[in-house]
Amino acid sequence: MRILLIEDDQQVVSYLAKALQEVGAVVDHAADGKQGLFLAASESYDALIIDRMLPELDGLTIIRTLRASENHTPALILSALGEVDDRVAGLQAGGDDYLVKPFAFSELHARLLALLRRRVPESADTRLVVADLEMDLLTRRVRRAGKEIALQPREFRLLEYLMRHAGQVVTRTMLLENVWDYHFDPQTNVIDVHISRLRSKIDKDFARPLLQTVRGAGYVLRDQE
Repeated sequence: MRILLIEDDQQVVSYLAKALQEVGAVVDHAADGKQGLFLAASESYDALIIDRMLPELDGLTIIRTLRASENHTPALILSALGEVDDRVAGLQAGGDDYLVKPFAFSELHARLLALLRRRVPESADTRLVVADLEMDLLTRRVRRAGKEIALQPREFRLLEYLMRHAGQVVTRTMLLENVWDYHFDPQTNVIDVHISRLRSKIDKDFARPLLQTVRGAGYVLRDQE
C-alpha cells in the first residue's frame, strides 16, 4: 500500500508516517498543497491522506483539481473542521471520506482499508498463489498447504513482492527500493535477516523449499517441481 500524506503539522506527520509504516505502508509526504498536488498528479498512489487547511493550496482545491483531471485516487480528508457543513463540503469536493481531528489511528487505518476495498474491481485478482503458498491481499492472510502463517507487516510486503515476481531473480536493490523504499544501500544485513525469518516461516515445516538464494544475484521464489 503506497500512501501520499499531505499534511503541514509535523507532529501529525511523524505520528502517521510511523504508524502507517508499521502496518506495511510506504508513505510519501508533502508539507504544502502545491507540492502535494504535484506528487498526487505525477505519481501512482493507492490512497491520499489530505489535510484540509494547508499552505500554498488547500486540501479541497487539491481534490477538485485531481478529479477534474480524471484522477480518482481515493482521498481521505483530515480536518479540525468537523461540523456537518464542513464534512459535506469535503465530500462534495470529491473526497471519499472525512475524518475529524483528533482521531485514533485504528479508525484511520480501517477507513483506508475500506476505501481500498471499494476501489478493487470485482474482476481484480486479490489472491497470489505460488505452488501451495497462498496470499490474500485484502484480508492479509497467508497460508501454505492450508496452514496459517503469521507474518509481520514488513515480512508480508517482502513475500508479496517475491510472489508477484515468482520465478524471477529479485536483486537486493529491487528489494531495497520496493519493500523498504530505500534508494540507496544502507550497508546493513536487513535484507538477509528478513529473508531468513521469512524462509523459516514459509519453508521450515514443509517438504520442499520455495524461497531460494541465487548466489551473487539475489533471491527467487519458485516451485522446484
